[in-house]
Amino acid sequence: MDLKMIFADALHEQVVPHWNKEELYTLIETPKFSHMGDAAFPCFGLAKELKKAPQAIAAEFAGKIGSPYFASVEAAGPYVNVKFDPVKAGQQIVSTILDLQQEYGTQSFGNDRTVVLDLSSPNIAKPFSMGHLRSTVIGNAIAGIGEKCGFDTVKINYVGDWGTQFGKLMVAYKKWGSEEKVKQNPIAELFTLYKRFHEEAENDPSLDEEGRKAFKLLEDGDPEMVSLWKWFKDESLDAFKEIYTLLGVEFDSYNGEAFFNDKMDEVVELLSEKGLLTESDGAQVVWMTDDTSLPPCLIKKSDGATLYATRDLAAALYRQREYGFDEALYIVGQEQTVHFKQVKNVLAQMGYEWADHMKHIPFGLYLKDGKKMSTRKGRVILLEEVLKEAIALSQQNIESKNPHLPDAKRVANAVGVGAVIFHDLKNDRMNDIEFSLQHMLTFEGETGPYIQYTNARAHSILRKSDVKAGEFTGLADEESWEVIKQLRLFPDVIARAWTHYSPSILAKYLIETAQHFNRYYGKSKILSGDGDQASRVSLVAAVSIVLTEGLRILGISAPSEM
Repeated sequence: MDLKMIFADALHEQVVPHWNKEELYTLIETPKFSHMGDAAFPCFGLAKELKKAPQAIAAEFAGKIGSPYFASVEAAGPYVNVKFDPVKAGQQIVSTILDLQQEYGTQSFGNDRTVVLDLSSPNIAKPFSMGHLRSTVIGNAIAGIGEKCGFDTVKINYVGDWGTQFGKLMVAYKKWGSEEKVKQNPIAELFTLYKRFHEEAENDPSLDEEGRKAFKLLEDGDPEMVSLWKWFKDESLDAFKEIYTLLGVEFDSYNGEAFFNDKMDEVVELLSEKGLLTESDGAQVVWMTDDTSLPPCLIKKSDGATLYATRDLAAALYRQREYGFDEALYIVGQEQTVHFKQVKNVLAQMGYEWADHMKHIPFGLYLKDGKKMSTRKGRVILLEEVLKEAIALSQQNIESKNPHLPDAKRVANAVGVGAVIFHDLKNDRMNDIEFSLQHMLTFEGETGPYIQYTNARAHSILRKSDVKAGEFTGLADEESWEVIKQLRLFPDVIARAWTHYSPSILAKYLIETAQHFNRYYGKSKILSGDGDQASRVSLVAAVSIVLTEGLRILGISAPSEM
């Protein structure tokens, strides 16, 4: 049962019948403080229509609306505040959660429409650094939220497997590389060679030209260069997939940049046919419309080589044909904002209305000592090392606190990896994050392990109880009502997290839910054996359902024991 809709129904029937009920529903707010009520309707929007002050409208409305589920209705300035009846409303909320189980919070507005997500996209022959974590886990969480809202999602890992950097790497390998070392430790050795190339190039600029020539040979299909490229790519993907397995992230496609090599000529031809290409200093460009602040979009360099934008245009056309997407989300750092505006602008000029449904979902950076991480300068923190250290720390905690825990290795993985993922997702995606292993791996406070432990505590109570969860007849105490009110918000939180493409909304909600439950646990004797024990145990089960499902959506496991 949706208590907000009951409030909207009461408003619609008694005082605003000519307004759309759904519109009334969207206006209802949840007050920040409990003493202000459980739901509030602001009357500002009716002042002009009714020719009355919002305060007067609120006072009038408060005297007219009612429901068996309302404990009180009061005017508070320009707001109509409702307090729900804890027993009647609580019975409906908890029973709904217990009936629906993991389906609680599911939305239908996605209506099986297709959303394509471009996420992660590391460069081959380079280590998977913390810099790639944000795109990976934010994109994966947004996909999870989208699925919960009824969308069909397609997750694409647009790997960086093409470009001049591969010519440079091949030059470095031929000059200083060892086949044996690369086979023993591919990513680390290739990364070492890549860094050495740039260090040497600072004193010998001719190396850059050698790198460009080597890449041209690769583009022209030189057998030796193609063989090296395939080897580097295969080794990189194998290493990446080990990390994705640790993170619990899967993809529907690994079609990287090279996949579109034979698809860019069509883009150039279409632009030419539509009269959109213009020559500028020997290069082919498309000038921007509607937004004069944007520079022209480079399609072909003066030497005829295509550019990153050309490839992204080809990728967009391919994805629309392949998946018929209703939305395409690019989970890419905010430094690419201008690039995606250009790509959308060009597609719109080409007459593709679906370009309006392409959205860049930017995010901030992981910083090291206040600076952007850079593989070229060697200022990088390897994600695999962070994950392994987090798992090791989790294992130590388990050995000291619960040495006989069944399946301890699996739990250590879930908690350690969950700590890393949640540390990222609890931050607003637009914020930069200063890398701190200490903060990331703290298993207390506003962390993933704190939520996981709270859920494990709930499972422990359920195991100890001699009554099974399932029947909730209602609880009148204030502590349980505060928990129930928090659980009631879960469907709204899911919808809001999707609307803003913001996993942090869900992550912060889970922290608050765990805090509410732990306060309840500290004040209530849940297994006291009185007549309300079955309801209290059922409430515990409802909390576990919401925490487990919320973590799952974010891509985090929820062990039943810790």
